[in-house]
Amino acid sequence: MELTPLPAFNDNYIWMMRVGSRAWVVDPGQAEPVFAVLRQTGIELEGILITHHHGDHTGGVAALRQATGAGVHGPAGEDMPQPCVPHQSGDTIDVMGTPFLVLHVPGHTAGHIAYFGQPAQEDPLVFCGDTLFSAGCGRLFEGSAAQLYASLNALAQLPDPTRVCCAHEYTLGNLRFAATVEPNNTDVAQHTQRCIDLRQQGTATLPSTLTLEKRINPFLRVHLPAVRSAAMGYDASTPDNPVSVFSTLREWKNAHP
Repeated sequence: MELTPLPAFNDNYIWMMRVGSRAWVVDPGQAEPVFAVLRQTGIELEGILITHHHGDHTGGVAALRQATGAGVHGPAGEDMPQPCVPHQSGDTIDVMGTPFLVLHVPGHTAGHIAYFGQPAQEDPLVFCGDTLFSAGCGRLFEGSAAQLYASLNALAQLPDPTRVCCAHEYTLGNLRFAATVEPNNTDVAQHTQRCIDLRQQGTATLPSTLTLEKRINPFLRVHLPAVRSAAMGYDASTPDNPVSVFSTLREWKNAHP
């Protein structure tokens, strides 16, 4: 399975999966980046996966479906462009011979879902929308800190080699924050330089892996003394429990450019 991030808007990625002359896309906020690939390659768009209802993830769905007849799949708990096959946690979707498991990962939005699959003889991958970013996580728009913390923990339980296919190129900004939280984290410093080099070459910093995220992402590291201490240093009223530390980190990141 060929995996390609298609840039959209200023910093979105539409993920395309391709097997031979067939393709699926994830979160097409714009139709034109997908149409451009279809025109250049002659491949057929078979399906569309949507993680949540925000317009920068759904805006291109109608045009793509009308032009290609691609089937659309999305979260049962959110208002989706119709027609759309609704999915709940535990459902599976066949994507060109690879079963993808639907995971409910609320927090950024109430009905946000992710898609986890393992193509034959390849590392697994998860399309996590705006729940988990490289070195970061999504903002809390419709859910609670406890929900998003639980969602991130659920994603962290996936196999370590899992490729993390998030929907925005936020990595360098998130790494700046991660270095503020853990200034002595050498993994953060080393990955920052790698990502600077990639961006200078015009290359995406994604996909990441869960192995890497567990080393660099403060939102997956709230159990560590250094991260707890940093959060309490930012807000001394933070109770010493994982959800409270996570909530303080999220508020701190909101204020961190």
